[in-house]
Amino acid sequence: MAEIINMPRLSDTMEEGVVAKWLKNVGDKVEEGDILAEIETDKATMEFESFYEGTLLHIGIQEGDGAPVDSLLAIIGEEGEDISGLISGGGAKEDTKDQAKSEAPKEEESAQESQEAAGGEVPEGVEVVTMPRLSDTMEEGTVASWLKKVGDEVEEGDILAEIETDKATMEFESFYNGTLLYVGIEEGQSAPVDDVLAIIGPDGTDVEAVLASVKGGGSAAASSPKAEKVADKSQEQEKEEKPKESTDSNSAGGRIFASPLAKKIAEEKGIDLSQLKGSGENGRIVKKDVENYTPSAKDPEVKTDQASDIASAAAPFVPAGEEHVEEKKNSQMRKTIAKRLAESKYSAPHYYLTIEVDMSTAMASRSQINALPDIKVSFNDMVVKACAMALKKHPQVNTTWKDDVTKYNHHVHIGVAVAVDEGLLVPVLKFADQMSLTQIGGNVRELAGKARNKKITPQEMEGSTFTVSNLGMFGIQEFTSIINQPNSAILSVGAIVEKPVVKNGEIVVGHTMKLTLACDHRTVDGATGAQFLQTLQAYIENPVTMLA
Repeated sequence: MAEIINMPRLSDTMEEGVVAKWLKNVGDKVEEGDILAEIETDKATMEFESFYEGTLLHIGIQEGDGAPVDSLLAIIGEEGEDISGLISGGGAKEDTKDQAKSEAPKEEESAQESQEAAGGEVPEGVEVVTMPRLSDTMEEGTVASWLKKVGDEVEEGDILAEIETDKATMEFESFYNGTLLYVGIEEGQSAPVDDVLAIIGPDGTDVEAVLASVKGGGSAAASSPKAEKVADKSQEQEKEEKPKESTDSNSAGGRIFASPLAKKIAEEKGIDLSQLKGSGENGRIVKKDVENYTPSAKDPEVKTDQASDIASAAAPFVPAGEEHVEEKKNSQMRKTIAKRLAESKYSAPHYYLTIEVDMSTAMASRSQINALPDIKVSFNDMVVKACAMALKKHPQVNTTWKDDVTKYNHHVHIGVAVAVDEGLLVPVLKFADQMSLTQIGGNVRELAGKARNKKITPQEMEGSTFTVSNLGMFGIQEFTSIINQPNSAILSVGAIVEKPVVKNGEIVVGHTMKLTLACDHRTVDGATGAQFLQTLQAYIENPVTMLA
């Protein structure tokens, strides 16, 4: 039976998407986990994978075209299958609001049918809370800590748990009132998006019945250790009666059942999936199975290595050392950073402008400001303030390239790059041009602290129009940065260096700092970038002008 694939919602603010590139053509065979297309959202260009197998029978949105979320994107089915009815009635590019209204009753009916098929309806007043998708690239989440325990009363707005995504650790609040009846994912454990996270409802609710009712609607009840405990005895007996082959293999007819994420990780690590036992539903291989897999000591490769070691020990020549390579799995954050930096570097034509700033007056001004009680201003705060003011004078630098149009941002939201253990995060200082130096300093320290402690939210990292990256504290005198899309420029700030300088025809001891501006040549011409740097230099060399 043919499957309709609609334009997905790949970010929390996405209203429509643009098909940047199709990776499959009509008539191509599609496997579960194959990348169908690259879809451009309001935040990034992302790969969209198939959750179905079959033949790509129809493409509803051509490359370069955009369409609202839930518009007909593609149809996958059996080769030669008649899909004319689906194309004409599938709602391609209809008004999504009208479509939602007309389809809502059907969705409710299908939801009720699935619950009945699974063993019953969820009782009224009981809410099943699933693992939320807290970022556009999140595939699974880890429960860092529970703020509520089973038996605790929960009110709407209470923080249930801290959940670690591919970007940060975020607080997850309840949208329901009641008693926390069940915890499906323990602290430190991970689970895919939409797995059962918790159940909230009236005290005394039959949790086993609720889990049984949702078992058919998601993998959580099947994969959760707690859910297994409350499963019917008849189901356990059936498992015992199954042949041993069903538990020792996850394949049928030569096909290996594994999640798309598990397949990707196995491919990266060079692991043969046929050697693994799946812990998922019906023996399906999931992420943790691949990550926890260790080659058997009986492997031929291990034997070969052991024989090689014995031969080496017996040989008269002993090498001076031993090569050792360790592979560590890339985190979701690291993958996202790599993808977006690559997209920026190869899509935006970068060029760089460098200027050297006299910091003598700035150093004296900072000392005077910090001598005041309860005030602390850094040189980075001065640079951010100067950038905010310079952007108002040079609006061309505060733009975004949109292919057909250039978007002029009349607000100034400055991203401040912060190094964390797993990579780089960019908290955003919104309306920086309207803040004083001390306000900038306080907000930057607060956001940087949240980023390093994995407490920052996606909303606090969105919407930048310009970015500042400072490596001066590490002694780096000069460097270039990759533009933080969709910005048109990023400023690289080096260290303040004591060096001989010429003033009034004499060589004296001076203090200078190099600033390098990376510009997107599609929006910022060389002269425009140079004029921006001149204005920036004037503000930094004369801090009193920023206090007016």
